Amino acid sequence: MYLLRLKIAGYVSVSGEGHYALTESGKEILGFPKIDKDLAAKILGKTSPDESFNFYVEIDQPLGVSSDNLSDFCDQIKSVDIRSIEFHVTRGDFESWTRSLGDIELAKRLRLIREANLTGEKLRETLYKALKSRCEELTQKTA
Repeated sequence: MYLLRLKIAGYVSVSGEGHYALTESGKEILGFPKIDKDLAAKILGKTSPDESFNFYVEIDQPLGVSSDNLSDFCDQIKSVDIRSIEFHVTRGDFESWTRSLGDIELAKRLRLIREANLTGEKLRETLYKALKSRCEELTQKTA
């Protein structure tokens, strides 16, 4: 019933597959910043080496794998050691890094994934889908 009210108010849309998604109005009402072409380009752009994401399996155990932009980060999630993914998710590191890029919405999506307490390949798959989807959304904004 509550989702129906949100749909009527224009805050939520429903895909043909029955999936719910926030509309731009819904994002605005929740306080997500409006993503324009410039912000999308900034989020997708390369970071400095100091701002790159460095993957670890534990504290003081780097993998020697890093990402300097969101698209590369998405690609790295497909193959990086699952122990590293689990390590960073439990600490909220992915959320912090995407927030530092300026993507508050993606950080919140990643928080929800963390709170779902997924592990192993299910965690990797869920993260990859969220990251890939966001990269596609942002790329469309820059076109």
